[in-house]
Amino acid sequence: MSLQITPLHNVGAEISGFDINEPMTDALKNELKSLWYEHGVLLFRDQDITPEKQIEFSRIFGTLELHPLKAETSEAYPELFVLENGGDKDKFFTARYRGEEIVGRLDWHIDLHYTGRPNHGALLRAVVVPSDDGLTGFGDLAKAYDALDEKTQALLEKIEVAYVFCMQRRHMRYVDLEGYEPGPHSPRKPADMNYPDFPDAVYPAVVRHPVTKRPVLGIVEQFLDRIITPQQAGLSNDEAIELLHRLVEHTRKPEFHYFHQWREGDMILWDNWRLMHCATGTHPGVKRVINRTTIKGDAQLGRVLIKE
Repeated sequence: MSLQITPLHNVGAEISGFDINEPMTDALKNELKSLWYEHGVLLFRDQDITPEKQIEFSRIFGTLELHPLKAETSEAYPELFVLENGGDKDKFFTARYRGEEIVGRLDWHIDLHYTGRPNHGALLRAVVVPSDDGLTGFGDLAKAYDALDEKTQALLEKIEVAYVFCMQRRHMRYVDLEGYEPGPHSPRKPADMNYPDFPDAVYPAVVRHPVTKRPVLGIVEQFLDRIITPQQAGLSNDEAIELLHRLVEHTRKPEFHYFHQWREGDMILWDNWRLMHCATGTHPGVKRVINRTTIKGDAQLGRVLIKE
């Protein structure tokens, strides 16, 4: 196969000339891995793909891991994590945003960020797609770091930030809560959804990508809580809060984002050590099914906080 690479809007690249059902040489696998690290997000269109093929293809990029939220995994294929809207569980993920009911909206986040050991990446495959809505957004935190001024970059080298896992969006300190109302069935604690209750996780404000060594901004709005001992970096508590607000607003700039409108046959692979992502959600009753495989994180990027 001869691959053609077309940049996506702001972030990532579309790979054409690829057929997942054709034999793949070691040279092709290495080329795909290099493209993944170069672009962060790879889009493959019009793929005739089975769960078995998705699992096999995903293993090119690393060892697969099972998601800790086992309630959403496939019984037939435990490596698959099924993301579904339009089913029985919609009521738990429905909220109002500026008066409109939305199912499954997710703020910008990094998967398993709350564990201190995020996965390396993931592959999403479209199974059922809505005619509109249901977009997945990707934000490049390496580009976001590069766009900061040198003074801010130097300050961030002295800082660690804490992330706190919680189920109620209204308790997240740095997400946009304007016009937000939780749904009547919104879970109040992790146990309500059979989720573990994770301890706080801490990350450097600048994370070095374990493979490329590229600096990545370690600020993501979901679960973001505080700077650890800001006084060690010469900041008051008020200055630390203001800095986090400024950095979150920086990550929201459109020039760091790509939003994908799904079509059947689409696959997207992203580097979770570099990219944050979000979901725009769907309207109640709209069917959307995405199969996901997860590439294990074999590097400890953060740490579990025991004492401050």
